[in-house]
Amino acid sequence: MFLNTLTPKFYVALTGTSSLISGLILIFEWWYFRKYGTSFIEQVSVSHLRPLLGGVDSSTPSNSNTSNGEADSNRQSVSECKVWRNPLNLFRGAEYNRYTWVTGREPLTYYDMNLSAQDHQTFFTCDSDHLRPADAIMQKAWRERNPQARIAAAHEALELEESSKPLLSSCSCATAYILLAEEEATTIMEAERLFKQALKAGDGCYRRSQQLQHHGTQYEAQHRRDTNVLVYIKRRLAMCSRKLGRTREAVKMMRDLCVFQLMKEFPLLSMFNIHENLLESLLELQNYADVQAVLAKYDDISLPKSATICYTAALLKARAVSDKFSPEAASRRGLSTAEMNAVEAIHRAVEFNPHVPKYLLEMKSLILPPEHILKRGDSEAIAYAFFHLQHWKRVEGALNLLHCTWEGTFRMIPYPLEKGHLFYPYPICTETADRELLPTVFHEVSVYPKKELPFFILFTAGLCSFTAMLALLTHQFPELMGVFAKAFLSTLFAPLNFIMEKVESILPSSLWHQLTRI
Repeated sequence: MFLNTLTPKFYVALTGTSSLISGLILIFEWWYFRKYGTSFIEQVSVSHLRPLLGGVDSSTPSNSNTSNGEADSNRQSVSECKVWRNPLNLFRGAEYNRYTWVTGREPLTYYDMNLSAQDHQTFFTCDSDHLRPADAIMQKAWRERNPQARIAAAHEALELEESSKPLLSSCSCATAYILLAEEEATTIMEAERLFKQALKAGDGCYRRSQQLQHHGTQYEAQHRRDTNVLVYIKRRLAMCSRKLGRTREAVKMMRDLCVFQLMKEFPLLSMFNIHENLLESLLELQNYADVQAVLAKYDDISLPKSATICYTAALLKARAVSDKFSPEAASRRGLSTAEMNAVEAIHRAVEFNPHVPKYLLEMKSLILPPEHILKRGDSEAIAYAFFHLQHWKRVEGALNLLHCTWEGTFRMIPYPLEKGHLFYPYPICTETADRELLPTVFHEVSVYPKKELPFFILFTAGLCSFTAMLALLTHQFPELMGVFAKAFLSTLFAPLNFIMEKVESILPSSLWHQLTRI
């Protein structure tokens, strides 16, 4: 009776409401997946519903053995997702700001600039800076968010330094010149001039603190800071020479810095990764023998890898065979030993950072590299390709060999998040970190491996489409859809009616009568 009293308008309202609700769920699920990379319904089910339904909590003491293994993997994941300073980062005033003036786009994210501010405070300040007025001003300047306020503070520190002329000159003069060279200078030549003034002041501070470093912890901290300042200035001067075309001069300065870095035992010096600047300059000179010598020193199993190390090694191996390489000939006769070594080197490089080939093959557009990079991530791929694409183009056939062989890497590691071939499994945190480092407003972050759409997004999409189609058909053909609905419900309840009839035939009529009365 209930089914017979339902009108077509009821079916239209029911299916239309179902379609609307499932559509809203679909939109929310899609937005949540795009922002956080996971399904909201799936996350709630795993996090909240599974414990209520008697699921096992991995954090309980009973599973201490498995949790120890998970903790080790998590610790490895954290180390893999450490953000590093870009060894080839551009100058803010002379390069990043010029890009902003021309395009109106901000090439650096707030997160990236905040990391740089933290680095500057670590490199260029120490605990005793508050004892000297000019150093105290620069200590505040490095924490200032507004670029104009930082520049004004640097000028104030220089004026105070020149007017006071203390008996023991502080290092604020050098750091003030560094800030002006990085952010106020609008050309590389102007930045180089300011860095030379910083070098003059920083070298004097370094020599004085070197003599006093054993007089106490305060002097030791000052000497460590002065060492960081001196290395930073010389590295940026070498980069200025490289950008201005004086590559041999830049190589000499970088070699001296590498020797200086090996002699000193300060851990912060290893963060500069000066050998990557040296590799890029040597490739510009096409001095491949020296490139191989640098790789032999730094491409060691005990040292952290980078895209520069892996892809430069692959480029040198490819250079030996790429000019004569032909995929058709290789398929007929097989790969020679040299070609096999080149292909293996490419596979090794692609496994370390799978985002690089699309930029080198110009399948994806480049943007300005960030000031910080995530190893094995899209940010590192951009930073590498931005400076090294020209070196791959210079080697005849190298890009052709890369194009023919790089995708073969993925057949060797079908489940990269679970197991690697030559490196650790690919970390799952790279996408989140790269979205913080890269300007996602005008750059689509490269994701590896590509995530499949969660089941609940597909389910809600199908439900929304099905109910919307039912609502449309019911509105257009109400009588026909009413017949179909009644037939469907009758078919759905047919097994239940059959069971009820069997029960009535088996049970005595008197017992069934008493049960119905109860």
